[in-house]
Amino acid sequence: QVQLVESGGGLVQAGGSLRLSCAASGRTFSGYAGGWFRQAPGKDREFVAAISWRGGNTYYGNSVKGRFTISRDNAKNTVYLQMNSLKPEDTAVYYCAVTTTQTGRPVIERAIVYDYWGQGTQVTVSS
Repeated sequence: QVQLVESGGGLVQAGGSLRLSCAASGRTFSGYAGGWFRQAPGKDREFVAAISWRGGNTYYGNSVKGRFTISRDNAKNTVYLQMNSLKPEDTAVYYCAVTTTQTGRPVIERAIVYDYWGQGTQVTVSS
């Protein structure tokens, strides 16, 4: 069992930045690919970014490419999401998740692949 706790969400003005963290506990973090998803009210859960367990491969959703950066520190059992140039349409609850499935696109973008999820953190971008 892996427990995930997100932090770093909040209210920010358009054009600003936030860094989300996802801290894992329980079973060893190594071997898990990490991902971030988001869900806005009335919308489906959307893939944001993913990173392989060694960090060598990263993947981004089209809407965040060039603005968001995913990274990880396996020594700290933590996955990060640096979000720059935030837009009001980035407003959502952001969830981190991990999976033992070592894969790439398009599978890594699918929520069903992920084994464990955090509780989510709210990000609100004002215009």
